[in-house]
Amino acid sequence: MSTTLLQPLLTIAPAQVLRGRELLVQSGRAIARLGHRPLVIGGNQTLAIVKPQLQPVLEREQLSVAWMSYSPDCSETTLSNLYQAVVQHQADVVIGIGGGKALDTAKLVAHQHQLPVVTMPTSAATCAAWTALSNVYSDEGAFQHDVVLSRCPNLLVLDYGLVQTAPRRTLVAGIGDAIAKWYEASVSSGHSQQTLIISAVQQARVLRDLLFQKAAIALQEPGGETWQEVVDATVLMAGVIGGLGGAQCRTVAAHAVHNGLTHLLASHGTLHGEKVAYGILVQLRLEEIVQGNQLAATARQQLLKFYSAIGLPQTLYDLGLGAISLADLQQAADIACAHSSDIHRLPFAVEPAQLMAAMVSTTAEVRREERGERSEQPAPLPATPHSSPLTPSSTNEVTA
Repeated sequence: MSTTLLQPLLTIAPAQVLRGRELLVQSGRAIARLGHRPLVIGGNQTLAIVKPQLQPVLEREQLSVAWMSYSPDCSETTLSNLYQAVVQHQADVVIGIGGGKALDTAKLVAHQHQLPVVTMPTSAATCAAWTALSNVYSDEGAFQHDVVLSRCPNLLVLDYGLVQTAPRRTLVAGIGDAIAKWYEASVSSGHSQQTLIISAVQQARVLRDLLFQKAAIALQEPGGETWQEVVDATVLMAGVIGGLGGAQCRTVAAHAVHNGLTHLLASHGTLHGEKVAYGILVQLRLEEIVQGNQLAATARQQLLKFYSAIGLPQTLYDLGLGAISLADLQQAADIACAHSSDIHRLPFAVEPAQLMAAMVSTTAEVRREERGERSEQPAPLPATPHSSPLTPSSTNEVTA
């Protein structure tokens, strides 16, 4: 008698994705198909800007709307307040509008009540509008844990005009968050034999190359065709990779470093993707320090050029943490190396002292004898993730 093992639930994509311009004012009918009493969740500033545009759209569909801020953060306090708001309003659909934390909050509230959810990103800073995942923080903004949700959003409304109103910095941060998919997925899952994980790793490689080739152009031409393609990459394609590959493929050391840094008050002026981008350099530096991996050194030098070209942080100083104490650095490293941390998806053990050494040396030079000819004549990318995952290719060399 054969036994069928139940595989992990696949949450790959939203049920429907609307892309285009002026979609905010055209989304009423699609929302009305999901419910008649929406609870709209966003930040105070976002709601002040969007409500005058969205309110008449929803009213035309004869929807009864309630508006709630997720302040102070996507925290247990906020979730408790919003839980009561759902009950009081008798909401039958949740709409999240804003950045990653607003969308994570809306998704988690909908998940708790088993309601459909609509995500409307106002920037391209993360792939939160796509994913079946929410990060929970303290009221002060320190990362606590993540929650895997039962499904991706029922509707994602990607209004390029709305996203274009966000500061340039948010797209730069989104590029940093998205490009991390390759560096984390390849090191944790690059040797997997599972079909969907192989697919996720290869898509992460394609995503990296797309961003290397198009990011600088997109930032110079906001609203243009290349800009829209990069927005699609950071909001949509990055989400697909996490959905196909799952948790093992989704986050490793770069996100663990982010999580540790959020516990330092001085880091709260920087965006999620900025911390993650710095975390990629830390992860590569760890591979150099612990494993002596010179392919990682070459990849790090390549990323430093790319970061310089588009304005991503390279050091603690760039994150506004140049004056932090040794005790603060130790605290961030200890949290990043906690027993449940994603950093342990690395193929080697990491101690806090090693992580601290990596965190303060992200721009360390590679010795000439270690560079060899590799930095001048990069080897081609492997056709499969079973070869060295950090080998750079001529198609992703960056000229600043």
